[in-house]
Amino acid sequence: MKYKVEINGLDTNKLKVLKKGEMEVLFRKYREEGDLTAKEELINGNLKLVLSIIKSYNNGKNDMNDLFQIGCVGLIKAVDNFDINIGVMFSTYAVPLILGEVKRYIRDSNVVRVTRSIRDLAYQIMKYKDHYQSIHGVEPSVEEITKELGISEYELKEAYDSCVDPVSIYEPIYNDGGDTIYLLDQLADAKEKNTDKDLLISLNRALSRIKEREKNILIDRYIVGKTQMELASELGVSQAQISRIEKSAIQSIRKMIK
Repeated sequence: MKYKVEINGLDTNKLKVLKKGEMEVLFRKYREEGDLTAKEELINGNLKLVLSIIKSYNNGKNDMNDLFQIGCVGLIKAVDNFDINIGVMFSTYAVPLILGEVKRYIRDSNVVRVTRSIRDLAYQIMKYKDHYQSIHGVEPSVEEITKELGISEYELKEAYDSCVDPVSIYEPIYNDGGDTIYLLDQLADAKEKNTDKDLLISLNRALSRIKEREKNILIDRYIVGKTQMELASELGVSQAQISRIEKSAIQSIRKMIK
């Protein structure tokens, strides 16, 4: 099902999508001649790119028209700063800028307030990632980000986590036409479970002995419930790397609690 957004009286489902050759001609007109009509055509010809990005936020919590407008701000920045000579497709350059504007808007509108220092660090990270990707065409690794900004992996992860929207315990997670299952239904009740305290002590001791990065990944995977792909995206690494780190950490813990 297509999501329809009305903006300035236009149906974005009917907007033209520019071809690569058309975009090159328009960018040269805008850059070399200062042709503002060419700029307008570039923006209008990429509005569907904005639409495709904000669709993932169509969860009933966000005003999609507001997000579309905010995404267009990122698109305009991309048009203004894109260099056709760097050998990168415009969409590759524009997506992080559009997504960054949308995420910043959602974070600033969030009812949960994050401390100023963490929020500023998150902005610095996003800015560096955007700059790095505009030059290299790929996102920087965790090591490159921490080295450039002089922060630890823990601080990087904390900043990333501050960008994640909180989830209500009454969030519906399944409905087959009958009773709805909410997140609350899936939370463990410590009062009703008999826990092996010795095993917990051994597990905590083992977790304190493995690398901080491994520990954080295990917590995110098996306590927070994040997927390997989500962690890979947050930390700027491949899913295969997350899988290897997770496997290595589990093997180390198993040896220590035997």
